[in-house]
Amino acid sequence: MGKWMIGAALAAIPAAAIAAPGQPGPKAPENILPPEPPTVTAAQVPAGSDEVTSSRMKAFETVQSVAPDVQPWNVADAQALAAVIAGIGAEGLDPKDYQLAELQAAIARGQGGALDQAASRSFAWLVEDLRDGRTPMEARKQWFVVDPDPDRYRTADVMAQALRSHSVAATLASLNPEHPDYAALKAELATAAPAQRKLIRANMDRWRWLAKDLGSQYLITNVPEYQLRLTVNDKIISTYRTIVGKPGRTATPQLAETVEGVIFNPTWTVPQSIVKGEGLGAKVLGNPGWAKAAGYKGTRDPKTGFVTVVQQPGANNSLGLMKVDMPNPHAIFLHDTPNRNLFNQENRALSHGCIRTERAQELAITLAILGNLATTPETRKAAADEAVAISTSGKYTRVPVQKTMPVYITYFTMGRDITGKLRQFNDIYGRDAPVLASLDAPRQANRARATSEEAVEIVDDLQTT
Repeated sequence: MGKWMIGAALAAIPAAAIAAPGQPGPKAPENILPPEPPTVTAAQVPAGSDEVTSSRMKAFETVQSVAPDVQPWNVADAQALAAVIAGIGAEGLDPKDYQLAELQAAIARGQGGALDQAASRSFAWLVEDLRDGRTPMEARKQWFVVDPDPDRYRTADVMAQALRSHSVAATLASLNPEHPDYAALKAELATAAPAQRKLIRANMDRWRWLAKDLGSQYLITNVPEYQLRLTVNDKIISTYRTIVGKPGRTATPQLAETVEGVIFNPTWTVPQSIVKGEGLGAKVLGNPGWAKAAGYKGTRDPKTGFVTVVQQPGANNSLGLMKVDMPNPHAIFLHDTPNRNLFNQENRALSHGCIRTERAQELAITLAILGNLATTPETRKAAADEAVAISTSGKYTRVPVQKTMPVYITYFTMGRDITGKLRQFNDIYGRDAPVLASLDAPRQANRARATSEEAVEIVDDLQTT
C-alpha cells in the first residue's frame, strides 16, 4: 500500500506545481489597478473637444472628496459605457438594471454635471455586479465566503482607470471571473434555449461571489457534483469523489478556507449533540466491549456528570486515516472515511456536513509534498516516504505546511464536470430558487458583503451510514 500511495501522490503533482528555491512560481494575473487610489489631475484629462475646464475640475475635486464614485466623463467614454450596458446580457446581466435611458438622455445633453452623475452611477453599478455578483446576500443560502474583490478592485479606482485610459469596455470586462468555467457558461448562454438561460445566469453569478482570481494552486469542491478537484493554473491535476452533508440542518455550507496542515490518524472528540443528543455517551459507558471495538473512550465527570467521548485513531475512526487541517468557525473540513463503499453510490449527500473524500491518504500525501516545497524528484519522494510512514504509524500526527493552499467549497448546479463537459447537477439543497427569484426582482443597491445568516451547527462526522 505504501508504494501505491507514493506513486499515486507523486503522479498527481506536475513539475509546474512547485517552484524551485529561488525561482518564481506560476505567474499570477496582473492587477489591472494600482494599489492606491489614483489622483486625477487636469494633466491626466485628454485635451481637445473633451477637455475638462479648470473650473469644472475644481468642482469635481470638491465633489470627489465627498463622493469619490462621481468622476468627470466625456461624451465618447459615456457612449462606450452605453454600448457596454446595451450588450451586458452576454454576461448574464440585464441592461434595464443600469439606467440606460437616463444615461443616453445625459449623453444627448452633452458634457457636464448631469453626464458625470449618470455615467458614474451606471458604471459603479456595473462594477458592483460584475465584481461582486448581482444576487443579494439573503438569497445566497449558507454562503459564508467574503469576497476580497471589493477591496482589491475599488469602484473609484476602476472608474479612474477606465477614464484615464479611455478603455471603458475593456476595464469592465477585466472584472469577469477568470475561471474557465465562467467562460464555458457564457458561451452556453449565447446559444441556450430561453428555459435554460436563467439557470445559466444564476451559475455565472455564483462565480462572481468568489474571488476573481482563485490563485495558482487550490482545492475546489462542487457540492452537488460530489467531486473535489486539485487544480494548478486552472488545470485539473487530480479528482476525488466526495460525500457531502445531508439536506436540512446538516447541509454543507459554502466556504473559502486555507489548508494549514494535514492530520494523519486523527482522533475525534465527539460533539455533545451526538454524545448526549444521539445517546452515544450512554452507549459507550454502558457497553465497554462495543466501545473498545469501535475505538471510543468515554469519561464521566464525577462532579457534574458531564460525559466526554473521544474516538481514538484507527481503521474505524469516523474521520478515517486523514483530516485536512483547514480551521474555520463552522468545523467543516475534508477527511477520510472507513465506509469507502459509499463512494460508489450516485446520491452521496450522506454526512453530517463535513466532506468525506475518496483516496484521502493519496490526497494527504500530495498536500504534504506541495505544502512543504519539495521541489526535486528526490525530495518529493523523500517527503512522500515520510508521509506514508506517518500515515501507517497509527499515531496522531499533524504535518504543518509551509505553503498554504486555498480550499473552495462551492455550490454550482450547472458547470463543467470533471471530464470538461458542461452539464446540470441536482439542486440537492434547494438553493437555486432564491437566486433565480433575485434575478427577476429589481436590482438591490448597497448590498451587504457578508451574510447575516446564522451558521448551522455542523458537527465532526459521525458515520451513521
